[in-house]
Amino acid sequence: MFSKISRYRKQPDIVTIDNKDRVLASRDLRLLPEVSGTFFHTVEEVDRLDHLAYKYYKQPRKWWRICDANPEFMSPQVLLGKEPIVTDRFPLTFHGNGTQPPWADLLMNLSETLGVEDVKVVDDIRPVPEEQTINGQLVTVYAEHFERAVIVKYNRMNLSAENLASIITDTGFEVSQPENVGRIGKKIIIPPDVVA
Repeated sequence: MFSKISRYRKQPDIVTIDNKDRVLASRDLRLLPEVSGTFFHTVEEVDRLDHLAYKYYKQPRKWWRICDANPEFMSPQVLLGKEPIVTDRFPLTFHGNGTQPPWADLLMNLSETLGVEDVKVVDDIRPVPEEQTINGQLVTVYAEHFERAVIVKYNRMNLSAENLASIITDTGFEVSQPENVGRIGKKIIIPPDVVA
């Protein structure tokens, strides 16, 4: 029933009874083994777990070793930033000629949109590179730049970043390029290849 390299092959058989009193045979739960590793991989947009397993272990079917070493992620899709629920940061600008920004309208319009799970407004101070000439030399100076943004957690099966940017623009704000606040660019543990 299980291949010889399956991590479930050695699990004991159990019998359960479902809510219709049917007897079902299955395998017992597999507890996560103690896994450690000091090598990290930076997640890229094109990554797939089977490709990473081949890259590091020369065996694409060992993708589950990487999942075992990163238990804080509930699925392989979450581990690589490919889950349907995503979080994007939309930098905002408001030119209201003395009027107050319509924050309440923005939050209401986004919150009432099908597929949006959470919305919050944040204030960021970011270093922005500026080129200046000092003593005849062109140098890059990093100046602090105050920016307000809205962070939206949403289901990309229902919405896209373009849909959300349109809602934000219709509320009266200008929107810069959204940034994904996910796994891309972050590190995951790659454990050593040991027989488990």
